[in-house]
Formats: sequence, C-alpha cells, structure tokens
Amino acid sequence: MPTFSEPSPALPAAVLWDMDGTIVDSEPYWMAEEEALVAAAGGTWRHEDALELVGNDLLVSARIILERSPVTGSPEEVVAALLGGVSARMRETLPWRPGAAELLAELGRLGVPSALVTMSWTQLADVLVERLPEGTFATVVTGDQVRLGKPHPEPYLEAARRLGVDPADCVAVEDSPTGAASATGAGVPTVVVPHIVEVPPMPGAVQVQSLAGLDPAGLTALARSARARHDRAASEDLKA
Repeated sequence: MPTFSEPSPALPAAVLWDMDGTIVDSEPYWMAEEEALVAAAGGTWRHEDALELVGNDLLVSARIILERSPVTGSPEEVVAALLGGVSARMRETLPWRPGAAELLAELGRLGVPSALVTMSWTQLADVLVERLPEGTFATVVTGDQVRLGKPHPEPYLEAARRLGVDPADCVAVEDSPTGAASATGAGVPTVVVPHIVEVPPMPGAVQVQSLAGLDPAGLTALARSARARHDRAASEDLKA
C-alpha cells in the first residue's frame, strides 16, 4: 500500500471515482448481457429498459428485469448471471474512457488518493483493480459492501469514512444521474461526464464532455466552482 504525501491545497483530499461509464466504457457490456439474459428466457429487452438501469444498485436493476421480463429466479441470481458475463467481457477487453487512466496515474503521482465507488460488485471491480498498478485505489467501495446503493449517499460517505477525509474536501467523478445524486447527496463536489444517459443539472455538480486533457488541478477547480455556486445559491435562499 503506497504512502500518500500531503496533497497541495489546490488539490482535493481524495478523488472518488465511479467505474462503469466513467473509468471504463462497460455500460454496453451490461446492456448486451441484459438483452441476452432476457432473450434466453423468451423475452425482449428494449434499449429504453436498459437505459433505466444505468448507474443503479445491481439488485434494483435485477428486480426491474424480473418485473419486466420472463426471467425467473432471485435478484441475486440475476446479478450473478450478469456479473459473470460482464466480467468475462472486461477481462477480454478493458474499454477505457478517454482521459481516465491518465488522470488516475497523475493523481497517484501527486499523492492524491483515489477511491473506487461503484455499484458493480467486488467480482467486477477486481477486474479493473487487477489491471492497474498496485495501490491505484486507496479503497474500493462496491455495491455488495453497502446497505443502500446509489442514488443514496451511503457509498460516497463510506469511501470518505474509510479514507478519513471530509466529503466536502473531495471530488467525485460520475457519469449517471443516480451516481451524481449519490455523490452530491454526500456533500462531495462532483464532476459529471455524461456518457450513455443524460444527466440533469443538479446543485453541487458541474458537467464536462470528457476527462481527456483534464489534469488534477483542473478537475479540482471545476468541482470547487460547482460547490461554490451551490453554496452561494443556498445562502441567497436563506436570505430570501
């Protein structure tokens, strides 16, 4: 486990990363596995159905599949089937999102801890972690480790707790409405990189088209500007 130096005041105490759709372009893998699972049961899984599952707690997604299709079994069995397929695809090809690997590496070089905060379960998170230099993530919070998944703030609060940092001093990187709601709900200034689904504007979050070319200082400045706007708006509401 690496020893992190004290980060610069211009940098966050930690960066808290979503995985699917943010670090890796794995959402198409999930959609393909959902479609195959439903088709094997004799049903049809629409693209619109798949979009609704992006960023969800996996057990929530599994229950939706069971409600809308002929698939049978428990939510846990549905999750296991999907995880197996997506994990196999990820081991074959790890599809990086632009700029993510470079930003992770630069944060590590500067001594800023990164945490993985994903609704995927440990089985899939391990595929990514094993492909990165040891210690890239100071902690990993997965959907099978929390009681309440995204959009609840628990996953991000748990990551900050493990790192011993104030959520307000961190930056989150997300790609989905549920993920952004989780991060901002935990009080983490958030940079959203929409990908598969649109993300509505929300207090405490700022949107960018890509992480490509974005360095840690730029990421921090973006997130803090969103937090400052949120704080100003809250102050004005109190005065009104």
